[in-house]
Amino acid sequence: MTEEPLMPARMRVAPSPTGDPHVGTAYMSLFNLAWARKTGGAFVLRIEDTDRQRYVPESEQQIFATLRWLHLGWDEGPDVGGPYAPYRQSERLDTYRPFVDQLIADGHAYYCWCSTERLAELRAQQQASKQAVTGYDRLCLGKTREERAQLPGFSETPVVRMLIPDDVPLAFDDLVRGPVSAPHPDDQVILKADGFPTYHMAVVVDDHLMGITHVVRGEEWISSTPKHILLYRWLGWQVPAFAHMPLLRNTDKSKISKRKNPAARLMWFREQGYLPQALVNFLQLLGYPPAEGEQEVADFDQFVAGFEWSKVNTVGPVFDLDKLNWLNGHYIRSLSPEQLSDAILEHLAFTGVWPEPTEEQVRVLRAATPLVQERLTLLSEAPAKIAFLLAADEDIEIAEDARATLPPNAAEVLDASIEALAELPAWSHDEIQAKLRSVLVEGLGVKPKFAFGPLRVGVTGSRVSPPLFESLEILGKASTLERLRRLRNQL
Repeated sequence: MTEEPLMPARMRVAPSPTGDPHVGTAYMSLFNLAWARKTGGAFVLRIEDTDRQRYVPESEQQIFATLRWLHLGWDEGPDVGGPYAPYRQSERLDTYRPFVDQLIADGHAYYCWCSTERLAELRAQQQASKQAVTGYDRLCLGKTREERAQLPGFSETPVVRMLIPDDVPLAFDDLVRGPVSAPHPDDQVILKADGFPTYHMAVVVDDHLMGITHVVRGEEWISSTPKHILLYRWLGWQVPAFAHMPLLRNTDKSKISKRKNPAARLMWFREQGYLPQALVNFLQLLGYPPAEGEQEVADFDQFVAGFEWSKVNTVGPVFDLDKLNWLNGHYIRSLSPEQLSDAILEHLAFTGVWPEPTEEQVRVLRAATPLVQERLTLLSEAPAKIAFLLAADEDIEIAEDARATLPPNAAEVLDASIEALAELPAWSHDEIQAKLRSVLVEGLGVKPKFAFGPLRVGVTGSRVSPPLFESLEILGKASTLERLRRLRNQL
């Protein structure tokens, strides 16, 4: 028996441009894009910018940049267009009002003239009395403007509210969770006083008009789903499938937020020097942990091939940066030295550390990348590990812990090394190593593990460094001898 082919799904992610993009935007984009690709459908990026008080103009470009950095591209969106343009809600205001008017005409919505002060007072009273049922008290329901104006707490500009029936269905089927029951909603505002729709109205209208078949979002929206289903049914539209993903959590199990955790900022990962493929793999593991014995390292194509909604974890995953660091180190080591040096240069340009690197910086980085590749967890660590190769000879300072490791015969070792290296005709790491071994190990009888310590300290200023002989080759003969003589003169 063959499986029935999957119907092409139209998926979307709809972030709000209210600041640095949240890591949850990438998390949701990943799963939406995966199902779109699995079914041969389409992935839509829509900008939900109706909250003008929190709107941040540059945020939209950051959303574009970070999702593209992660290779989570979209088929339709504000910057690429598509058959359902425009894809910014602020450019679609004329779209929503006719549907609001239809709901009012059908008795499913009503005008509310209550002032913000009255609503705040109502909330305070309900909280103080610990009422079991809270929310708007329907003071404006059934009243004309003139009738409502005679009562306290009147506002000249009304909002529009849904009229939630007492018998509103609260249960629905969820692709991730199965049957779900939500709390009873209150009369939600669907059109604000400024003429902008609220999220609840705009998201339903846009998802319908854009042909969205699956709504994938965080579990915090479960309580809003009955309201959205009502709007679909009142307007005579087909209800999409819903999938509510578990919320990302801090190690203390609290919801991850930009205010409390820098890792909630999607830009933070790029600033720190994570590779996009490592972050995507990490987000895959958070929402979709592999079964026992299955490999944790998987690229996006592998993720798509095995994707099933039933495998999504319903427990809020903990944001474990140790796992992400392990993955990033793995992906760094899987790159060729050329690919890695390109990634480091791109990162240093992005962060402004090397906005316009010199030819010498590029030469040294490319030559040293194979030496530090095994030692890197983040791209941002590279400059510190090769700093001694780019520093002026006179700027090399010997760290106190490195100076403390110098053996009693350090002067003898340095004298012999300087003399041998000065005579060396060919400056390659193989020639350097052979000459120093001959002079120090065989000539002076120094054990190999002690023979080269003084050279490392003199050249790098540290106890630990990338492979010594390869480093000397990159540094060059003149600088190597100059640094060794400087340390010898200090002894």
